[in-house]
Amino acid sequence: MSVKWEKTGKTAGELTFDISQDEVNLGLNQAFRRIKKNLRVPGFRKGHVSRVIFDQYYGEESLYEDALNLVLPNAYSAAVKETGIAAVGQPQIQPVSMDKGKDWTMKAIVSVEPEVKLGEYKGIEVPKQSTRVYAKDVDAELDKKREQNAELILKKDKAEKGDTVTIDYKGTVDGKEFDGGSAEDYQLELGSKTFIPGFEDQLIGHKAGDEVDVVVTFPEDYGAKDLAGKEAHFATKLHEVKAKQLPKLDDEFAKDVDDSVDTLDELKEKIKKDLKEQREAAAKDEIQAAAVEGAVNNAKIDEIPDAMIQEDVDTQMNQYLGNMQRQGIDPQTYYKLTNTNEQQLRAQISQDAEERVKTNLVLEAIVKAEKLEATEDEKNKEIKDLAAEYKMDEKTVRSTLTDDMLNHDITVRKAVDLVTDNAKQVAKAKLKDENKDDEKSDK
Repeated sequence: MSVKWEKTGKTAGELTFDISQDEVNLGLNQAFRRIKKNLRVPGFRKGHVSRVIFDQYYGEESLYEDALNLVLPNAYSAAVKETGIAAVGQPQIQPVSMDKGKDWTMKAIVSVEPEVKLGEYKGIEVPKQSTRVYAKDVDAELDKKREQNAELILKKDKAEKGDTVTIDYKGTVDGKEFDGGSAEDYQLELGSKTFIPGFEDQLIGHKAGDEVDVVVTFPEDYGAKDLAGKEAHFATKLHEVKAKQLPKLDDEFAKDVDDSVDTLDELKEKIKKDLKEQREAAAKDEIQAAAVEGAVNNAKIDEIPDAMIQEDVDTQMNQYLGNMQRQGIDPQTYYKLTNTNEQQLRAQISQDAEERVKTNLVLEAIVKAEKLEATEDEKNKEIKDLAAEYKMDEKTVRSTLTDDMLNHDITVRKAVDLVTDNAKQVAKAKLKDENKDDEKSDK
């Protein structure tokens, strides 16, 4: 195959390549077989005309367009592979020559990935992360568990903040009822900020049997535009007032909330261990994000082609909507539930697309610089993990993934780990001082 690549810009160029006569003939024969069954030629039964007769009657050239569509994808891919360019997006391809009995020549205008010049990606300084768990943290978790296991006890006294009241209410604006403004036997915790600001406060100090005219003003940014900023009256009757009774903090409480422990001390130790693991995982995520961001900031990247941005957005859209569908929510239902549309979701995803592309380019450059590879064991594990995550058969998962796709995902993760493992945690105060020094030197 004759191939020529000529750059016309930092991220664009012209790719000229030939399609051999053998490939052309294969395409012509395949194109003929596709239309043969519907051919009507005088003197022949439908679908029984020979290729020789067809050429005499219609001319071989009548098959060129279909044949080109059949052979072009493989020919273009082979040309890209031979030149080693990192083509992105859809090329603009025009025939240069398609002469009978000769190789066909094509010219493609191609966008390519920008050049990446790596900066420092090892030893990047990141904010030091604390994973220490204090006694007050354990106490706070215990308080949450007590709140979750609290009992509501009827009280005859006046309602206080934190109490739960059972109420009927009927709301009106300008003397007229409105949708969603009425309910019966509704349980409301005072101070929970569940209702419009001011509603719950006006029930404090009242007791069961009281009737209260609650007057509030809907916020200016209220979801229902016909109610936003308007004054509303809620005729409210209190049926019950209940106080929250927290369980006693002892061994019995510990066993009630966690059957794997026998004492309160054991529960505290378990909470401490769980918090420690959570903070270590969160710290690792923070370090990873900061280290990778540093590697990207230290690299120099040419202008990114729009095709790469759009390709990223398409991928993110498909993944996001695919996840929704796995939860039983089709795209149209999702847009209805979120009061959005495809254009709005695309615009939202587009906001971070350039940064995602830059990050991927830098990580791919690190993969090459470090000569990172994926082993067969790692690829097999990747398939097992994906099959378990999506509840699919391993063979089915494997059939949807090429070796290139597996290698890319695994080696990019290795690059992330390499950057993260080599990062240096530094006190935040020191980082601030260094940043100030950098700003002064830039001026």
